[in-house]
Amino acid sequence: MPRVYLSPPHLSGREAELLADAIESNWIAPLGPHVDAFEAELAAVAGVGHAVALSSGTAALHLALVVLGIGAGDEVACSGFTFAASANAVTYSGASPFFVDATAETWTIDPDLLDRAITSRREAGATVRAVVAVDLYGQCCDYDALREVCARHDVVLVQDAAESLGATYRGAPAGGQGALAAFSFNGNKIITTSGGGMLVSDRREWVEHARKLSTQAREPVAHYEHVEVGFNYRMSNLLAALGRAQLESLPERVATRRRIRDRYVETLGDVPGLEFMPETPYGTTNAWLTCVVIDPDAFGADRESVRLALEAEDIEARPLWKPMHLQPIFASHASFGGDVSAHLFERGLCLPSGSSLTDDDQDRVVATLLGTRRSPT
Repeated sequence: MPRVYLSPPHLSGREAELLADAIESNWIAPLGPHVDAFEAELAAVAGVGHAVALSSGTAALHLALVVLGIGAGDEVACSGFTFAASANAVTYSGASPFFVDATAETWTIDPDLLDRAITSRREAGATVRAVVAVDLYGQCCDYDALREVCARHDVVLVQDAAESLGATYRGAPAGGQGALAAFSFNGNKIITTSGGGMLVSDRREWVEHARKLSTQAREPVAHYEHVEVGFNYRMSNLLAALGRAQLESLPERVATRRRIRDRYVETLGDVPGLEFMPETPYGTTNAWLTCVVIDPDAFGADRESVRLALEAEDIEARPLWKPMHLQPIFASHASFGGDVSAHLFERGLCLPSGSSLTDDDQDRVVATLLGTRRSPT
């Protein structure tokens, strides 16, 4: 049987048409009309005023911090339960991240703990400038609470929305909750440009500064002149054409992934020892990945045994993110809490969730997972 992937690219059928348009127009170099259109269309979907298309979501996070003037000597609070790119972008800017644990109810950054963490770091003499709050597995953070904390401490809230395109927060689309937000279009995301990202904000000057920085910070003169360090971070017109085709089908992809999640819950929700990632009352998840937490005593097998059994049947599954305070590269950085994310990493598993997943493939996942349970002794 063919391999079942965790979240593979899913073509809509329009990609070849728009790519052909880019090729026939000879706009195959970086920038071009598809880039402009993709930026406008994505900004509209996210409900923000301005956007700049970039080479990755990590580049978007990096530029967000650069345009805020964050650099050496500064500290940035970061979700501890996340992929390393969220924290790596802070180090690229020259600043230093410290980490704040998640809540068990949302799996996203804990606002109360963040409040205490910023206070603690400032009492230790640190210059805390910003917060990078990460939307996880398609679910938004509690932004009302986070904005209150950030306002109280006079720090800027940056939204890592790499995983949440198509989700909502209190009825508004994900991406407009922070002062700036970063999206990712990596190959495993809900839409893909093969590789790419987008930085968005309602502040035109920030986005325009990021746009300049992303093309090596060239000054607007005939010759090549530079007064600040820039980066080679722009998205090509070809990849933007791909992104436009993918973005057209975003509502259907969100609906399909939510249906896949609901079907997992219907078939596995009553199994002892299995718990699904909770959906918060303040928003709707895009169900980018369906995640479960496995209690080995109640279920009859631990997370790694289940993962290996799925892999033996050519089914890709993945542990939840290893939290940043457990990563060797960040072991010396300050961390607040950590038990919630450590528990989720130890017991959590991401199940195949791509929008091209068939019912038969999902049934195969469920049957294999249930087959790992040991009978009570």
